[in-house]
Amino acid sequence: MQAISRKKQYFPVNPALREYLVESRREVRLPVTYGDLNRFTNTLPLHDRSGRDTLWETAYYDPATLRDIHSGLTQIYALLRTDGDMSSVRHLYIERIDYCVFGNTKPFRIRVVNQFNDNADHFYVKRADASRIYGLELEDLLSPNRITYLVSKDTLVEEHITGIPGDRFLEEFDKRPRLNRVRLAKEFIKFNERCFVRLLGDMRSYNYVVAVTPDFEDEQYRVRPIDFDQQCYEGRKNVYLPQFFKDNLPVVQLCMSLLNLETMRQYQQEERTLTARRLASSRTQLEHLVACMRMDPLSTAQKIVQLRTELGDYHRNPAFASLESMGDILWQHIHDCVARTTPT
Repeated sequence: MQAISRKKQYFPVNPALREYLVESRREVRLPVTYGDLNRFTNTLPLHDRSGRDTLWETAYYDPATLRDIHSGLTQIYALLRTDGDMSSVRHLYIERIDYCVFGNTKPFRIRVVNQFNDNADHFYVKRADASRIYGLELEDLLSPNRITYLVSKDTLVEEHITGIPGDRFLEEFDKRPRLNRVRLAKEFIKFNERCFVRLLGDMRSYNYVVAVTPDFEDEQYRVRPIDFDQQCYEGRKNVYLPQFFKDNLPVVQLCMSLLNLETMRQYQQEERTLTARRLASSRTQLEHLVACMRMDPLSTAQKIVQLRTELGDYHRNPAFASLESMGDILWQHIHDCVARTTPT
């Protein structure tokens, strides 16, 4: 299993990134901040339907504070879903606020319920970390997935990404009656490639979800990351390849049993071609984002040196040796990955 830093360093949002967020309409004024949610008076462990501890705790507030927080959270949900139109969310209410003490951002998960049909949705409020913001933005620009998030000073709000948690899916996927093993293997190869090209690390099975879409004969799958804290942080190249994590061994073995090397390379090239097309369509915005990354350390000097060395060896490109920031390394790495791919 790849070694992951137990505690990733927190990186605040720098002025250049803040300007980028304003221009991209990601920076807004929020009625409730991460600090406001930390004013809870008590928490109780939250268990799932089977009685298992979810590692989340339900937060409780005094009545006066709770009214203001619920009103503000409803407004935030409107900002996420309807660009702030409150007339479309009057029938919604905040059912629960959960708190997770694990992870670098110590997130709050907000459960929003429709009072007419009991349909529930969620969103997250976290401490704004520059690494995570870069990861979210790269996901939006370079992956096939769009993602909505908002930033307000030191507060980050993210939409909920739907899907079956990866660890649960890998425990039970062999029992799915309509499982298409070849399609699942193909999607994991592509997911592995997406993470590597944009240097998103630590994709252990509980850090991604599997979205299953019924087809008229079988099922289609999309693997989506839900944790972006390890964007351009670790020094080891293999940390950015999900195939090397022990948690993912069942699906790695599935890929090896069903796909030969030529087919795997075909799927890798397909994903790099799609990445090259996304890069071409959003190049100006991506260059602006990378310019902000160059002003951020985003990791330790030791990890930067290690990553540039390992990627330089991988690409057989001596240009990596002179790179001094994670932003420089990412840009050179993306260029080398798609250099032989011409968008059409």
